[in-house]
Amino acid sequence: MAFASGAQAADDVTLQLKWVTQAQFAGYYVAQAMGFYEAEGLNVTILPGGPDVAPTQVIAGGGADVVVDWMPSALAAREKGLALVNIAQPFKSSGMMLTCLKESGITSPADFKGKTLGVWFGGNEYPFLNWMNKLGLKTDGTDVTVLKQGFNVDPLLQKQAACVSTMTYNEYWQVIDAGVSPDDLITFKYEDEGVATLEDGLYVMEEKLADPAFEGKMVRFVRASMKGWKEAEANPDEAAMIVLENDATGAQTEAHQKRMMGEIAKLTAGSNGALDPADYERTVAALMSGGSDPVITKTPEGAWTHGITDKALQ
Repeated sequence: MAFASGAQAADDVTLQLKWVTQAQFAGYYVAQAMGFYEAEGLNVTILPGGPDVAPTQVIAGGGADVVVDWMPSALAAREKGLALVNIAQPFKSSGMMLTCLKESGITSPADFKGKTLGVWFGGNEYPFLNWMNKLGLKTDGTDVTVLKQGFNVDPLLQKQAACVSTMTYNEYWQVIDAGVSPDDLITFKYEDEGVATLEDGLYVMEEKLADPAFEGKMVRFVRASMKGWKEAEANPDEAAMIVLENDATGAQTEAHQKRMMGEIAKLTAGSNGALDPADYERTVAALMSGGSDPVITKTPEGAWTHGITDKALQ
């Protein structure tokens, strides 16, 4: 297959991340640093996210060709009319969990009643609300009080909440780094509780997939990105250093990124990039079982495709 030579301009691709530059997105930075995108004739621009950046809004406004987003957020946007399609799923497992102080008396989810629980919003609340519904707990303050959590763990450290939302690869370690012993904590992984939904998939606008040139670009992008992910999994410390080189803010530290990459590698393990339909079905079922307030009200049609990964993984 002939790729772009010097005489041919590389195809531009803009990727919008779900959050700031960190090892959560190492595969893309590794693919860029190691020339995997270049070898596919692509010139990839990676846009960091942040608290004020919603990937769905960025792609809706034409600011990106492809975005990293969590499936609950993407499917909710699709039902509202933004025709997003999952073209690849580098993350096989969910890193989301509730981290609770043992001193709050919580030993199992049955003890959540009467407690204040910290939850992220902006699309990240959907798995939590579904979980509470499964437990038969109202989130209006009757059974549990939901504290709208910032992107930190202060409510737990200041004991304003019995539990806060954490990711296995990030905020959990912020609690530990603040001086709390793991022995003083109890964690509940969404994966273990049967309420996990898919995170960090790659999404594009449905109408763009009808364009063979765009589809071809995405095939090459996914192939190079998955090479980057497998490289990051195999060499986590080197991947963390590449991430640090791309952190324009200087906010990340080597120790934190290396630890994060070690945890991220557990979540991407077992994925070749192709979405597992069983994982998708489980996510949809979770999002539709939100009681009186489901995330989505009907089974999505055409919300994912193997069309890109089938060609990328040949």
